[in-house]
This record gives sequence, C-alpha cells and structure tokens, in this order.
Amino acid sequence: MNAAPQYWLMKIEPDECSIDDLAALPGQTVPWTGVRNYQARNFMRDGMRVGDQVLYYHSSCAEPGVAGIAEVASSAYPDATQFDAKSPYFDPKSKPEAPRWLNVDVKFRKKTRLLPLKDMREVPALATMRLLQPGSRLSITPVSPEEWQAVMALLDR
Repeated sequence: MNAAPQYWLMKIEPDECSIDDLAALPGQTVPWTGVRNYQARNFMRDGMRVGDQVLYYHSSCAEPGVAGIAEVASSAYPDATQFDAKSPYFDPKSKPEAPRWLNVDVKFRKKTRLLPLKDMREVPALATMRLLQPGSRLSITPVSPEEWQAVMALLDR
C-alpha cells in the first residue's frame, strides 16, 4: 500500500529559477541544488518521496509568495554543486566519498496566480504553517494536509 503524498513548501529566488523558468526547462524538471542547511537537507533525505506535492514559493523578491505547484521527481542524491569550486554553493569540507549536501529533482505541475505571503498571514487555517512562524528561514518546510487544502482554496479564489 502506497503512503499518501506529503506536502512541502520550497523557497526559491525567482531570478534563480522562477515558476516560468521551471515550466520552460527540458522535462520541466530542475535539481534543487544549493541547500546548505542541515534541517532542510534532512527533509529532502528523510522525508521527501517521489510524487510528494510542492508549493513553489518565490522568495527574496518584491512580492514573495506561492507562484505554482510542483512535485518531487527523484529521491535525494548528492548535490554536485558542493564539489564545484566555481559554484557559489561549493563546500571544501564535503568529499565525493562522503557528501554533506543532497538535492532532489523538482518537476513543474502548474503555474498559479501569485498567492502573496501577506495574504497567507491573514488566514487562520495557516496560523501554524512553518513559513509564517517568526524567525522561520528554512528554504524547505513540511506543509500539513490541512494547510495544503487551505492554500489550494486560496488559489482557487
């Protein structure tokens, strides 16, 4: 028996890979590289499964918010950028035989209207969402089924 899909929110700066960029990529899939936080890495390694649904969240931009829906398209595997000295994500302490950092592939599902962070803050059903907690800076966070449904309802408005 297959487990029900889980839900995630994954933040990305739109100038790095916007929802439109993801939709235009071959196979509409991108490796989610550059995660350098152990908790976020552990979510990819231990929690994410192929088929899990993702809120594709534009961050560090004029109007942050959910910009689309994606899904996890691979199991976690070593992030190649950690070994590339020319990459901003290079980690000289990480070795190919013992990689510190992982990524998953993320596949485009659909572009949505932008659901701004400020609008999400006004929804009581999202009050416990990790994204909305003070000091929350993780680039990957789990989303409960109830929070997922609340976001889907907001996107359908």
